[in-house]
Amino acid sequence: MDRTAGRFARFDVNLSILFTELPLLQRPAAAAAAGFGAVELWWPWPRDPTPGRAELDALRGALESAGTQLVGLNFYAGELPGPDRGALSVPGEESERFRANVEVAADFAASVGCTALNALYGNRIEGAAPEDEDAQDALALENLTLAARAADRVGATLLIEALGAAESPHYPLVSAPAAVEVVERVNEATGLDNAAFLMDLYHLARNGEDLPLVIETYADRTGHVQIADVPGRGAPGTGALDIPGLLDRLRTAGYDGWVGLEYKPGGPSAASFDWLTRDPADRR
Repeated sequence: MDRTAGRFARFDVNLSILFTELPLLQRPAAAAAAGFGAVELWWPWPRDPTPGRAELDALRGALESAGTQLVGLNFYAGELPGPDRGALSVPGEESERFRANVEVAADFAASVGCTALNALYGNRIEGAAPEDEDAQDALALENLTLAARAADRVGATLLIEALGAAESPHYPLVSAPAAVEVVERVNEATGLDNAAFLMDLYHLARNGEDLPLVIETYADRTGHVQIADVPGRGAPGTGALDIPGLLDRLRTAGYDGWVGLEYKPGGPSAASFDWLTRDPADRR
């Protein structure tokens, strides 16, 4: 079955949460065998923002050999999954790691035809005073501007994401309006208009947001969508969200981009896609 065709159209698989039972370089082929022609990734080397050419070439080769298109890539964001939630607003070594990664990630994206780069904002420093938070926001804008220019150089969109407050209590962007406000600041600072909202329906639902209203309000500023069911971050149909209905709303609102499957498979990843073949009326 062609997973990129059908009722909504373009689904891709996040290989940093699905197929993780396999080594990184085997995951593109596994996704292709499951019927997917497109994949996305968190930064694959969580403690190394500047891996050597051999590692980059090996990943590029695995993608090309599998015939999979990389449609989304995170900039360096620290240890994911884990305690880190981005690096670009964290003063000191982590911010420097992000800066070192920007051109490496952009060049790799260009080499495989990837046109979306996600920049996670970064956690607040625990116990920081308000003026320190202001300094973090200023650093974030500086680094996001750098990232937006690198993305523009390779013809890519810069994505900015809201995360869930329960899972990421120190991450400051925990609502759609907060993330979109940062998108607008970056576009104003660069004049490039290439920053966009990454609409993760799982995180927004966990934050208690009105998803139909978010879609109606921000679909035109959305550059990528990710899905998982609530509350367990499982595949669609394992929780409470009407994901097919929400995807229909997105399509009606004019969104025609990629929808990333970013859920925990709850078993072998290849067995977690049966929801795609069910009748829409049964996907609840």
